[in-house]
Amino acid sequence: MTTSHSLTAERLTLGYSDRVVVESLDLTVPPGKVTVVVGANACGKSTLLRSMSRLLAPRKGQVLLDGRQVHRMPAKELARTLGLLPQSPIAPEGITVLDLVGRGRHPHQGVFSRWSERDDAAVASALETTQTAELADRAVDELSGGQRQRVWIAMALAQQTDLLLLDEPITFLDASHQIEVLDLLTDLNRTRGTTVVMVLHDLNLAARYADHLIALAAGRIHAAGTPAEVLTEETVETVFGLRSRIIEDPVSGKPLMLPIGRHHVREEAGVGFPQREDSHQA
Repeated sequence: MTTSHSLTAERLTLGYSDRVVVESLDLTVPPGKVTVVVGANACGKSTLLRSMSRLLAPRKGQVLLDGRQVHRMPAKELARTLGLLPQSPIAPEGITVLDLVGRGRHPHQGVFSRWSERDDAAVASALETTQTAELADRAVDELSGGQRQRVWIAMALAQQTDLLLLDEPITFLDASHQIEVLDLLTDLNRTRGTTVVMVLHDLNLAARYADHLIALAAGRIHAAGTPAEVLTEETVETVFGLRSRIIEDPVSGKPLMLPIGRHHVREEAGVGFPQREDSHQA
């Protein structure tokens, strides 16, 4: 089992050039849980994860790991506890899958330490878990988008951190592999106690897999809590500008969001859905 760590943000303000993206945000990540961050495009989700992993320095406020400012911690020390899979990672040209996944062990290498059997085991386990072992000798830039994404996840798993931050980890994956990856992260959380924080666009997958759900709007937290507390019709309309109905997911029992567009709305009486504007015309 992993060690529980506290990860918090206090009065965090973030931005690029003259643009403020996140403003005066307070956040506590529940240790040992799966936290999912959702929100409309450009609301600050990726920016928040970048700052929590010290890739982006705050303009104001601070990010604390076990009470220490992450931006003042030595990089290797932080990387042994907290790992990040960014949204669009770039691999060195020509690097093989095995070598890339092996780089996940870099934080565990000291000045005088050598590659060990433990490192071999961590890499082999990450490749097997992500079903990428058969790709080990191939160049990363020869892989499909979905294969590359699984390889990057393997590298993050090989790092074996107690906290894992992932920005859109199921991008480029088909439906089957999306579920496999999310199940894999859930297994990691339940078997090792790894604290997982990830950004997802799919609200229904977010609600199904999250223990703790955070909805961002315009760089601020609009709602945070259990999926049942956060995924409401009001939140969906405020955060995404989308009218919806929330029902119970028949598989998980979690909230399930049904979007209401301008078409495909049932006209039968009593279903509780709005009728089309022309349904009242003679």
